[in-house]
Order: sequence, then structure tokens, then C-alpha cells
Amino acid sequence: MLKLAVVEGVLERITYANEENGYTVARVDTGRGAGDLLTVVGSLLGAQPGESLRMEGRWGSHPQYGKQFTVENYTTVLPATVQGIRRYLGSGLIKGIGPRIADRITEHFGVETLDVIEQRPERLIEVPGLGPKRTKMIGAAWEEQKAIKEVMIFLQGVGVSTSIAVRIYKKYGDASISVVKNEPYRLAADVWGIGFLTADKIAQSVGIPHDSPDRVKAGLQYALSQSTDNGHCYLPEEQLIADAVKLLQVDTGLVIDCLGELAAEEGVVRERVPAPDGGDPVAAVYLVPFHRAELSLAGQVRRLLRTEEDRMPAFQGVDWEKALTWLAGRTGAELAPEQREAVRLALTEKVAVLTGGPGCGKSFTVRSVVELARAKKAKVVLAAPTGRAAKRLAELTGAEASTVHRLLELKPGGDAAYDRDRPLDADLVVVDEASMLDLLLANKLVKAVPPGAHLLFVGDVDQLPSVGAGEVLRDLLAPGGPVPAVRLTRIFRQAQQSGVVTNAHRINEGVPPLTQGLSDFFLFVEDDTEEAGRLTVDVAARRLPAKFGLDPRRDVQVLAPMHRGPAGAGALNGLLQQAITPARPDLPERRFGGRIFRVGDKVTQIRNNYEKGANGVFNGTVGVVTSLDTDEQRLTVLTDEDEEVPYDFDELDELAHAYAVTIHRSQGSEYPAVVIPVTTGAWMMLQRNLLYTAVTRAKRLVVLVGSRRALGQAVRTVSAGRRCTALDHRLGGQGRVEDAHRVSER
Repeated sequence: MLKLAVVEGVLERITYANEENGYTVARVDTGRGAGDLLTVVGSLLGAQPGESLRMEGRWGSHPQYGKQFTVENYTTVLPATVQGIRRYLGSGLIKGIGPRIADRITEHFGVETLDVIEQRPERLIEVPGLGPKRTKMIGAAWEEQKAIKEVMIFLQGVGVSTSIAVRIYKKYGDASISVVKNEPYRLAADVWGIGFLTADKIAQSVGIPHDSPDRVKAGLQYALSQSTDNGHCYLPEEQLIADAVKLLQVDTGLVIDCLGELAAEEGVVRERVPAPDGGDPVAAVYLVPFHRAELSLAGQVRRLLRTEEDRMPAFQGVDWEKALTWLAGRTGAELAPEQREAVRLALTEKVAVLTGGPGCGKSFTVRSVVELARAKKAKVVLAAPTGRAAKRLAELTGAEASTVHRLLELKPGGDAAYDRDRPLDADLVVVDEASMLDLLLANKLVKAVPPGAHLLFVGDVDQLPSVGAGEVLRDLLAPGGPVPAVRLTRIFRQAQQSGVVTNAHRINEGVPPLTQGLSDFFLFVEDDTEEAGRLTVDVAARRLPAKFGLDPRRDVQVLAPMHRGPAGAGALNGLLQQAITPARPDLPERRFGGRIFRVGDKVTQIRNNYEKGANGVFNGTVGVVTSLDTDEQRLTVLTDEDEEVPYDFDELDELAHAYAVTIHRSQGSEYPAVVIPVTTGAWMMLQRNLLYTAVTRAKRLVVLVGSRRALGQAVRTVSAGRRCTALDHRLGGQGRVEDAHRVSER
């Protein structure tokens, strides 16, 4: 075996980094002078420009780029020259020191700089412009950096990337190494970004046996957790056992025994429920929070329906002809018969659902409900799952609306300030975009509705279900269930003139959209997936802004069926950023993993974080980067809800670019124009409700880019199977809703 070569040098810049596998291409200054930089490739994720690296690896040659060094492992070493120290400190590695301050400190202390920070940080006050507060902060940041480095050296030995090592240290502090060695599967539950697979790799490295019961139980919980990420509230026991055997590569008998132990320890709940397809009952296995939420939500809905109290009693004996005539005078338009029925239902029933597609008058119906309720001095509370949807609801009704999270004042840890013991002060609660409500959030919301108040869910049941687990809106609409509902089906004349509305309904009925002769719906045909990706970028960043005067950042949204691939949201974000917010010498930027963040970037939060902002920042929240401070190592995002949220540089794995987002992530949002790549590269994802959801996100304009074959596949394919939920059964329904065409019978 060839002995590994050793190269030392300062990391000058990272030219490419793949977050998923850690592969990095970087340029390193080995001190040979004349600006001669060496290309190094390999796993360098976590190394920052300015750091001095000691790299072990092998020399090689690339046909295009010439001589290069392939790194197999590396450690950071402290630089020894003034120039190296200045570069190291100015890299943003130590909080409170950016390039300007690094210059001042090294000018004052020279080669002793690092010794001073390490041994006598109080001396930093000698540097002009450094006050006691910043001096203290730099000393503390250096100490933390040292402690993290120790943890990192250990974790690198067991194959963990630096960004995850930082998170492990933040969670466990000095106990990090002990937890990793003795309880590695805890990491999967406790540390965001570490799934079972990473924890399992660590466990193997520290010698935990392949057939350890701890490993099997953690694997079972991981398999259930993966299924909730795919929208299921439970898994049938047989499927869970099969998934776990495949994942863990252990005997079926061991998995069955460990599942029994998990159930006995109350790590999971087993219960027989009707099968998702209406067949024989199945043994369902739930993670505890999802079982509790399903029982609780069904119980709360039934409690609201059955209560004798009524906080809007005036509507029980109202003269509806008179009320609706007054309303028409107030709004300037008559309600259609099914809209009148929906208004009556919302104001006389304790829980009701209003559903229907675009152009069928859902919005006007909601406005009418709110107008009548306020005319009777009712306290009306309006909410929606996203900031954009809440803003739209407020504009529509002229009343204040908020996100569900803000309404409930969710606190760190996810508990709500409002619940059954402290209900909302409301007579009528209206929730728009209810197709987005997942089981956990719907449960929190319904718990907070006071007895006697009226609750109206409004949404389009034909759209994609929620990103989180459950199909709450569909389950509420199940045939034979207790919740009265109206489905609006008539498309109003002004909406019939819109190509966007007409084509949304065509797609929903399984008919291909019209793509010629319309002023607001276009198809750019391109069969090659890679070319379709490039054309999508050109349409979104250049053609639409030029032809229609749209702002490419604010008014145009690219919606991709999937994240991966040449026409996926991941690749398109890189190209769109280059086109819309390119690098400039005067524009500060920060690289994190494979992403570069700049001021002006459109970004989205990719996990629920209850600790951030006033009431948490949630998966799907969109915003724009408004500032980036290399000294404080922080960037600020102005969200759609007009809240300024700071992110430390080591939290940037919570943000992704949002020039392009997946269609799933766009739910609840509306944009003036959407551009949708529909390519054969996304074949497995092409389904009718996916395309329908994407098209209905557009207010004015839709551009499809791709192949007619892929478009045909999307229109034809009805999504396979239903999610595993038992909410309809718990509500007392007779089974699944295949079509929610149900108008309440009064």
C-alpha cells in the first residue's frame, strides 16, 4: 500500500462543495509564492477559507485541470506567520473578529497574536477600537472554538462532518464525546441533521454490535419517523417490520422482539384501525406524538360539534333573505346558491368545511361570512398556515390575519400559549389553505378553539396534502363523517376568462391544459431535461421580467416537481442565483457547505425552529437576506411576515435558496407568475395533484417548460394510494373520501 503524502497550506477558497457527500474542490496556498495555488479535492466539508490545513492524501492528475492532491483526511493547524494569522482570524472563524479587526489585532501583536488570545485575552483591549465587551466575546469564542476542535478531532475519526460536530457540541457541551461513545443513537433523536443512518455509522465506529437491541429499536423508530416525513401517521405492523429488516439487515425475529419491547416501554403505540384502502383492519404502529394528536384532534372536533353553548346565537333564528340582501348591498354582488349555503353553514354550525377549486368563489364566500359575523359584533379570528396565505386572507377580508403559529403563540419546544385550558378569545375562527394543515398543527389549533365558537376550515381538497403527516382536510370531508361541508363547483364567468383557472380545472379533471392562444398560460417545449433547466432559468430571470415588467425575485417563482436532477430545485437555485444575485466584489457573501449566501438572496427556512424569531420560524417560511456581517458572523433575513430574523453563520444549514422551490414547499403561497419545469427527468413525481397545485399557485401567469410527454404523464397519473391515517375513523366516518363532492343536507 502506498504511503500517504502530507501537504500543509492555507485554504484560500472553495470552488465547489457538494453538501450531500462532502466532496469539495478547493485552492490551497502551500507557500511556494508567485500566487501559485494548489488544487485539492476530497472531503473537506467544514474547513473554512483562512484555516491552515495539514492534509494527508495522494498526488494525481486531472486531464483538464492538471496536477492535484486528493485529500483522505485533514486536521487544522494554527498558522505561524503574521500573514497566515491575519488570514486565519479574518476568515470569520472566531465570532467578533472579521477582516478589519483581524488586521488591527495582528498589527498590534504580530506573531504573538494567537498566544495573546489563548493565554491573555484581556490584553486585546490594547488594540485601538476594541472595547471590553468585544474583548470578552473574542476570548469566549476562542475557548468555545478550542473545545469544539477537540470534539471535532474525535468525531472526524468516526466520520462526522464539521457542521454536525458543531451541533453535537452545542447540544451536549463537554459531555459530547461521552454521548457519542456510549449512546450514539441518542444523536438521531436529539440533534437536528443527524438521522439514524449517521448515528448508525458513528455507532459502528465506536464498536456497538450490529444486532444490539438499542440499534434495532432506534432503527424501528427511524423507519416510523421516515414514514411521517412521507405523510403517514402510522405504518401497518407488517410493513414496519419489513422496512426495519431491510434497513438494519438483521433477523425478522429480532425486529419483532424489539418492537414488542418498544411497545411495552411506550416508545410506540400499537392499535388496530381500518386499512387505508378500506380493506380488513390492520395492526397500526404509531410514534407516540402522532397517536396522541390523532385521538385528541378527533375528540376536540366532536367536542366542538356537540357543545350546547353557542357564541353566535344570533344566527340560529336569523332571516336569511334579509341578511343576504343586506350583504349584497354591502359587497356589491349576489351570492350563488351554493355560496349562500356555505355562508349559512359557517354561521350556524360549530365546525364546517368549505372546499372548491380556483375561480369558484371560495374567497368571496369567506369575505361574506366574515362581513355577516362582524355585523353581529362577533369576535372573528383569521389564520392560515403560511405568512403569504395569512397576508392574502387579511387583504381579502379587511381584517387582521396571522399564521396559525403566531395565533397560538408557539413557544420554544413547540408548546402553544393557547390551548384547551387557555382558549382563544374568538366567536368565529376561519382557517384558510386548510389542505396544508398537518395532524400536529391542526390538533394544536382545534384545542385552542373555545366551546361554543364556530370553526370554519377553507381549502382545496384536490391540492397536494400537507408537507407534515396526515390528510386532515380530506379526513374531515370523509363520507358519513360528522362535519358538515359545502363544495363549490361552479366557475364564475370572470374566472372562465382566465387561462390559469380554466387549465387548473382541466388538469384536475384529467384533461390536458390548453397551451396555445392564451395570454396567461404558455408551454415552452424542450425535451432534453438539462436544456429545459437552462430554459426555465432564462424564462424566470430574463424573459418574463422583460416582457411583463415583473421583478424576478419578488414576482416570479420557479416551482419544480423535485429537488434533485438538472431541472430540480437544487440545480435551478444555483443557476438562478447566478442570474439574479451574482457575485460582486462589493457584495459580502458567506459559503456554507455547498451554498453561498449573499445580500439580496431569496431564502427559505427548511426546519421548524421554535427558538427563532418572536414565535418560532417554520419550515417553508420565505424571506430575503438583508444584511451579512462577517465580524459578528451573522446574516439577517426579512421574512414574508415582515420579521427580521438573525442567523449565526453556524445556523445556515437551516436556510436554503428559494429562487426555485419544490411544488410541495410552495403550498399556501401565491405568486404573480410561476414557471414550472415538467420534464421526463422527474417521471416518478409527475402526478395530477402535483401539477394542479403548481398551476393554482399563480395569480396571473403560468409558464410550463418541458416535454409534452412529461406533461401528459402528469395529467394522467392520479396519485397512488392514500396516506395511512385513522382520523376519519376516529371522527366516526364510514371510510375514506375518494371524492369530496358533498354538500351538507340540511
